[in-house]
Amino acid sequence: MPTSNENAQDGLAPPLPPEPSERGEKPVATGPDVIASYLKTLTTGPGVYRMLDVAGEVVYVGKARNLRARVSNYTRLAGLPNRTLRMIQSTASMEFVTVRTEAEALLLEANLIKRFRPRFNVTLRDDKSFPYILIRRDQGAPQILKHRGARTIKGEYFGPFASAGAVNRTINMLERAFLLRSCSDSVFESRTRPCLLYQIKRCSGPCTGEIGLEDYGALVEEALRFLKGESQSVREMYQRLMQEASDNLEFERAAKLRNRLWALAHVTAEQAINPEGVEEADVFAAFQEGGQTCIQVFFFRVGQNWGNRAYYPKADRTLSVEEVLDSFVAQFYDDKPVPRLILLSHEIANHELLAEALSIKADRRVEIRVPQRGVKSGLVDHALTNAREALGRKLAEGSSQRTLLAALGERFELKRAPRRVEVFDNSHLMGTNAVGGMIVAGPDGFAKGAYRKFNIRSDTLTPGDDYGMMREVLTRRFRRLAEAEAEAPADQASDALWNQVAAEQAPPSEDAGPDEAEADVFPDDVFPDRPDLVLVDGGAGQLTVAVEVLAELGLSDIKVIGIAKGPDRDAGREHFHVPGRGAPFMLEPRDPVLYFVQRLRDEAHRFAIGTHRAKRTKALGANPLDEIPGIGPTRKRALLKHFGSAKAVSRAGVEDLTTVGGISEEMAKKIYDFFHERKV
Repeated sequence: MPTSNENAQDGLAPPLPPEPSERGEKPVATGPDVIASYLKTLTTGPGVYRMLDVAGEVVYVGKARNLRARVSNYTRLAGLPNRTLRMIQSTASMEFVTVRTEAEALLLEANLIKRFRPRFNVTLRDDKSFPYILIRRDQGAPQILKHRGARTIKGEYFGPFASAGAVNRTINMLERAFLLRSCSDSVFESRTRPCLLYQIKRCSGPCTGEIGLEDYGALVEEALRFLKGESQSVREMYQRLMQEASDNLEFERAAKLRNRLWALAHVTAEQAINPEGVEEADVFAAFQEGGQTCIQVFFFRVGQNWGNRAYYPKADRTLSVEEVLDSFVAQFYDDKPVPRLILLSHEIANHELLAEALSIKADRRVEIRVPQRGVKSGLVDHALTNAREALGRKLAEGSSQRTLLAALGERFELKRAPRRVEVFDNSHLMGTNAVGGMIVAGPDGFAKGAYRKFNIRSDTLTPGDDYGMMREVLTRRFRRLAEAEAEAPADQASDALWNQVAAEQAPPSEDAGPDEAEADVFPDDVFPDRPDLVLVDGGAGQLTVAVEVLAELGLSDIKVIGIAKGPDRDAGREHFHVPGRGAPFMLEPRDPVLYFVQRLRDEAHRFAIGTHRAKRTKALGANPLDEIPGIGPTRKRALLKHFGSAKAVSRAGVEDLTTVGGISEEMAKKIYDFFHERKV
């Protein structure tokens, strides 16, 4: 079924929605009349509203100081931008939440946007939690480790860091400087002699008593002082102790202290751009070009720079950089600790309201500033330069990606350049732990959020049957697509008709280029669910399976290509199997499209292999005790500690099992019956 964009390009009128009799049901009303029906019962106080489409999906979340006044604006269409018109026409129902203050409404709005990810809101992409350094204080010998997620473990947290790599490098250096242990509690408790980290002088060996707990505690305190910003005093202390050891002819001790000083110097060198007078702050700098926005975030804690990260929020290209930054910052701190100072590159509309909301969240005063001079202004300028360069790189990569997709469409005689390409591959080891992998690529590169893995479930497949596995994977993937398209064909037609009306209401200027003219009506940030091209790793056999599956599901219009490895499995000599083109063919050895397809195929192979290895590793570590109802981690640990292994547990009698703490006679019988039935 062609999309509305295809119809517009072909010069055809969008298809009209089917009559109610054809669908067998009364059509669902949408648009300004639906919104107007809520006005009589709405309050004039602050709150948050959600707009939902006919499928019940949230398409927009907004906040208001006066709910009734804000919602009434959507009933007057004159002068509204096309983005808002599309949003109104999509609205089939609304939901409301009233709150006490506008600041609470702002926090709730950010929470709901992150939860529902509405298509008409500015939404974060790649919003992973930040890693921290944690020094656990809930045991005798504190442990240093990397931590993500909720702070439920007792200890000292330091961060956030921009990436896991930054945390790992810092922990590595801190181990060298302060000799703190990083092993887990189970390893720590089971050691009978020092491990390799002790031998290479990255741990002081508290597990086997190589250092007393009091002396080890002193090392921990020194590390804490350093992480809290007292790096200079710690460095001066080590210099003094090294000199004293040298004067006393304790050269071995002096050498150890010298090595610690080297490690400390490396750590502080990693934290570049350490500004004076900025103890705790986050810096946000936004740069906009080509309809895209990059927001660069720098983290400063205890006077040190803990790294930066670039974000590319999904937003309509008609929004200004200030509007995108405003919404981004509110969402950013929905699940993250708020610093005392936030520095911005642009003045935002909700400046005071956002500061009030974040102060409520942090339970202390939070200051938001747009510095104009001084050290803080230099930090913002530096972040803005990084945002500009990062967006330039992304646009360049996107341009080359679009060029390659256009060339791919030409080589394989597609009607147009593909916007979504899906690649499938399978992986197994002699038929065991079989999995299928699907990777997705588009104009912005690999869409890793759309990757899917498929555990092969069929019991009728012969182990190692690649054709059967490919059939199962493709059937499961495209059956969902076929069902989704069958449920809402009328909604797509209605959207196409409304897009045409919106385009006629606000025609593009004569000076606008083709991309700008279609930007509002057909936004580029809507990534399709239907692939334009499917690549399967294999030859004629896999291709035949794919064509049959798509035909059975009524999706024969999706182009399928098989990629077979060439003679001797040499890269660059791949044979391409295309339905209806007779014998397979090869691309020129230096053709950029060939390299592009190889990248896609290799990424699918990497993903499938990685998924298979993870499944195999999990299977190797599986314990039969995990399958017994009522056996949790505590009882499992007690059984293994008492008997030594799961095999020994399986040989034990009921009386022996009841001697284990926490195992009642009833549970002992259950364990015995489980293994006894398994043997029969």
